[in-house]
Amino acid sequence: MRAPTILIALAAALVSGTAGAKEFRSSDVHPLDYPTVQAVAYMGKLIGERTGGKNTIKVFGQSTLGSEKDTIEQTKIGALDMVRVNVAPFNNIVPATIVPSLPFLFKSTAHMRRVLDGPIGDEILAAMEAQGFIGLCFYDSGSRSFYSGKKAIRNVADTKGMKIRVQQSDMWVAMMQAIGANATPLPYAEVYTALKTGVVDAAENNWPSYESSRHYEAAKIYSLTEHSMAPEVLVFSKKVWDGLSKEDQAIIRTAAKESVPYMRKLWDEREASARKTVEAAGSQVISDVDKKSFSDAMAPVYAKFAADPKLQDLVKRIQATP
Repeated sequence: MRAPTILIALAAALVSGTAGAKEFRSSDVHPLDYPTVQAVAYMGKLIGERTGGKNTIKVFGQSTLGSEKDTIEQTKIGALDMVRVNVAPFNNIVPATIVPSLPFLFKSTAHMRRVLDGPIGDEILAAMEAQGFIGLCFYDSGSRSFYSGKKAIRNVADTKGMKIRVQQSDMWVAMMQAIGANATPLPYAEVYTALKTGVVDAAENNWPSYESSRHYEAAKIYSLTEHSMAPEVLVFSKKVWDGLSKEDQAIIRTAAKESVPYMRKLWDEREASARKTVEAAGSQVISDVDKKSFSDAMAPVYAKFAADPKLQDLVKRIQATP
C-alpha cells in the first residue's frame, strides 16, 4: 500500500509544481529580429530560468495580434499579457507619458537613458498602474526623423502642406500642425502602402524602423531632423499581474530591467547597420537640417500638452538632469 501512496504524493507534487504555470503572450509591431522583440524574448529566457521553466514569454511580432492601439486595449482587459509599444499611443491614456514624447526634450541619447533609468523614469512607469497597466521598463527608440519620396526636408518651410504620417496620438498631430503639415495618423503596418500610393507624402521614424519596414523603398530621402527621442515602453496587464504571486512579480520586474542593457546593445548595433543598408540601397541622407526652425515651432505643443503643473515639473526636472 505504501508504493501507491508515494506515487500519489509525487503526482500531487508535480501538479502543485506546475500550478499557475503561464506562457505570457507579448505583442510587438516589429519583425522577430528587431531589438525590442529580441529583448522581450531575452526577458522570457531569464524568467524561464528563474521560475524553473514554470513561466515563459512568447512574443508575437509584425503586428500579428493587431496595431499598437488594439494591443494596448487587449492588454488592459487581460486578453493579452504584455505589449511593447512606443509611449505615444499612451499619451491619451497616461498623461505622464506625454513628457518623454515631447519634441527636442532630451539633449542626447545618453541624457535620455540617464533620465529613464532613474527616478523620473520609474515615476512615469508607476503612473500607468491607475489605468490598468504595470509599466516594466523603457527601451530605446532612437532619434526619429522625417523621410519622403518627394522632397528633402531641411526646415519648417519644407513641411508646409505636406501630408505626414504620424502615430495615433493627439500630440503628434499637434506637432505636425505646428510645422504647417497635414497630420495623417495611421497604424504602423499601413505606412508602407500609404507612402507607395501617395496617401501620405512623408513619414517619420528611426533608422531601424525605416530599414526593417522597407519604407526606404518608397521614401528615399531621409532628413536628419531628429525631432523626437520618444522611448518604447513595455507594459504588463494589471488584470493578469494581480493574479500572480509576489515572487513571480518580482522576477518579472527584475528580468524586464535586465533586458534593457541587452536591448540597447542590440539597438546600437542595429541602428548603425540599418543606416548602412538604406544608404547602400540608394537612400539620400540630408544632414544640413535647420533643427532650430523646428524646435522653435514646438512652443505651442509644450504650451498645450505640458500645461499641467505636474507635467511642467517633470519637464523641468528632465531638462535639469545632467
